[in-house]
Amino acid sequence: MAATADGQLLPLLLLLFPLLAAASSVTYDHRSLIIDGRRRLLISASIHYPRSVPAVRTMWPKLVAEAKEGGADCIETYVFWNGHETAPGQYYFEDRFDLVQFVRVVKDAGLYLMLRIGPFVAAEWNFGGVPVWLHYIPGTVFRTNNEPFKSHMKSFTTKIVDMMKKERFFASQGGHIILAQVENEYGDYEQAYGAGGKAYAAWAASMALAQNIGVPWIMCQQYDAPDHVINTCNKFYCDQFKPNSPTKPKIWTENWPGWFQTFGESNPHRPPEDVAFSVARFFGKGGSVQNYYVYHGGTNFDRTAGGPFITTSYDYDAPIDEYGLRRLPKWAHLRELHKSIKLCEHSLLYGNSTLLSLGPQQEADVYTDHSGGCVAFLANIDSEKDKVVTFRNRQYDLPAWSVSILPDCKSVVFNTAKVQSQTLMVDMVPDTLQASKPDQWSIFTESIGNWDKNDFVRNGFVDHINTTKDSTDYLWHTTSFNVDRSYPAGNHTVLNIDSKGHAVHAFLNNMLIGSAYGNGSESSFSVHMPINLKTGKNEIALLSMTVGLKSAGPYYEWVGAGLTSVSISGIKNGTIDLSSNNWAYKIGLEGEHYGLYKPDQGNNQRWRPQSDPPKDQPLTWYKVNVDVPEGDDPVGIDMQSMGKGLVWLNGNAIGRYFPRTSSTDDRCTHSCNYRGQFSPNKCRIGCGKPTQRWYHVPRSWFHPSGNTLVVFEEHGGDPMKITFSRRVVTSVCSFVSENYPSIDLESWDKRVSDDATVAAKVQLSCPKGKKISSVKFASFGDPSGTCRSYQQGSCHHPSSLSVVEKACLNINSCTVTLSEEGFGKDVCPGVAKTLAIEADCS
Repeated sequence: MAATADGQLLPLLLLLFPLLAAASSVTYDHRSLIIDGRRRLLISASIHYPRSVPAVRTMWPKLVAEAKEGGADCIETYVFWNGHETAPGQYYFEDRFDLVQFVRVVKDAGLYLMLRIGPFVAAEWNFGGVPVWLHYIPGTVFRTNNEPFKSHMKSFTTKIVDMMKKERFFASQGGHIILAQVENEYGDYEQAYGAGGKAYAAWAASMALAQNIGVPWIMCQQYDAPDHVINTCNKFYCDQFKPNSPTKPKIWTENWPGWFQTFGESNPHRPPEDVAFSVARFFGKGGSVQNYYVYHGGTNFDRTAGGPFITTSYDYDAPIDEYGLRRLPKWAHLRELHKSIKLCEHSLLYGNSTLLSLGPQQEADVYTDHSGGCVAFLANIDSEKDKVVTFRNRQYDLPAWSVSILPDCKSVVFNTAKVQSQTLMVDMVPDTLQASKPDQWSIFTESIGNWDKNDFVRNGFVDHINTTKDSTDYLWHTTSFNVDRSYPAGNHTVLNIDSKGHAVHAFLNNMLIGSAYGNGSESSFSVHMPINLKTGKNEIALLSMTVGLKSAGPYYEWVGAGLTSVSISGIKNGTIDLSSNNWAYKIGLEGEHYGLYKPDQGNNQRWRPQSDPPKDQPLTWYKVNVDVPEGDDPVGIDMQSMGKGLVWLNGNAIGRYFPRTSSTDDRCTHSCNYRGQFSPNKCRIGCGKPTQRWYHVPRSWFHPSGNTLVVFEEHGGDPMKITFSRRVVTSVCSFVSENYPSIDLESWDKRVSDDATVAAKVQLSCPKGKKISSVKFASFGDPSGTCRSYQQGSCHHPSSLSVVEKACLNINSCTVTLSEEGFGKDVCPGVAKTLAIEADCS
């Protein structure tokens, strides 16, 4: 190539050379991804950018940093199509949807990225991430060999790929994106689409490969993934998963460390012991990339929750909680697991594996490499009995349902069932919802029924979703009928409503007479409401509602919602069937139409000041100016005093609130046994309580002053009892036994003697700026129970409390060693000792 006349080519080449030199090669073989010629064992953490906020020092950078400190090499995220392409060809990439900025945050942290473009994502996200408008493009059928769908899918996929290429984010360009995903869990539904499904899956893979991104593509749960596309596993356990080709590595794209919540149900909880067990089994059985779905779940702000009935919280019992705080012990237990696995990386990836039986349900996966390295994963998959096994002439204690990791085939550095991390107890501490000025409450009351000119009138019912196109949750239906002498009312007149879902508020003659809801398992419902009719004209207004659109399933876009039948029974002369009446329809709420939730919309004249706002009043908008909660703790808003509705701060949509109470017998247990296969129904908590009481309000949404809170309440509550709450660590606990491994994983390979015995330790630490102010419980012996409910056993050292107080009181963190040197004479010879501590932080 010759230089140009103006001599600009050489400087241009000098500028390009560093970029070209920095490009990374990402390939794979049967064992793992190969990055720059080196096999890699990778821990990945899912963080969904629109479920948190980008503000510096608060969420995106902090979440990524916490994942890195927790042992992650890689961040994974979906790309949320319907958050970006708001109308055909119209794109939004700002604020929480600033994908490029989020990807850059990950790069700046020095982590790899797995970009799951989809663009169907499921994810308990509204409509599975696919834009609702696409359903109304004529002839479109989602996720099958359908030209309109494929055209728009390809267009969006190309849009995202081109954005990443422009920023040089792919590893082949010197960036950090090492994997990309097309489609999502389609193999579980492909058969339902027949020949069109198989053709579509092949087309999706071909379309993705043609993007020429220079890194591998994956398809999760895609059992017939073609050559050059890696099929991956999404389950609670993937140790037995095998790729569909011996040339592909074993990748786990979704390890679920918890589960999602639905309004009206108790909350699922997956014990850290079981999560660690699943991960250790996966890597012991030849896995190479494992991703936590999710490592931080975050919040379904606005109306992004799918379902239906998925909660606004997407906490997921993840290692980092919804508010961005570490969930201990889960976060720390997994961090120690990751360190232990990394000690084994070379032998795992380059060694030869052998499976040894150590008993009926006990086994060892052993890897030996050419350099003399040896690692072993000793597993006891018995879900009830602890076992002592012999491996290489040594005995090892294996608790039930656990894995011990031996990076040298001798020393146990980690056991999945032995949780050494402290437990953080986090409380929502009330903070008064202080009005910036007195008499600052204002209200706006919705008109019942059609608040303006009808959108249309129809004999009978229409599908709710087809009518609103998800522009709002709300659709009014109004009709009227006469009661005269020929239809005298009886003593037991009943309004009967059948609906495909998801909810309805019923008004008779401008009075709320009742509400009804489906649930996360069954969105349809029937309800029978006692009513009192008047002689003459009676007006019925029914406010039908959606609570998040369906997220997944074959042909899920065709699942409708809305009323299907309305009648009145108990009339002496029979039943009045109103289903075929003339029904007038109005889409949305009056307050939505006026944008009452938006600041500076010129709506002040619509609001009516009220120093004592009404309570238990349906269809009411409330507005109040509030101060910023003190401190820097994360903030939630307590909506327990309200019924159901939507809430905003300074125009930012916090989301749907619905403190619906779960049943008192909704599968909850007093204690959770980690042993045995986990399912979402196994370890539930919160029975008889609201599924979600507090709703995350990012601190970055507050102004220094002049904050406006707007609430739309559907069926009545007490706004004066709404409060902000600060999410605060109030106490720490630990429960460690003397037979727990106590090895410094950072310096393990530098140890002089692999037979050295190191006493187990309890380590307690309060958050920065706080001290251990009191020790509420301490017992060295055989205590039992869980944090905040520990009990002394038959063996208890009398100096337990004094030893712990001496070591820990009035300092931020402390260490207590489980040894006779620390506690003195053994008062219970022959008893395996445990130290349990509960301490307050302030």
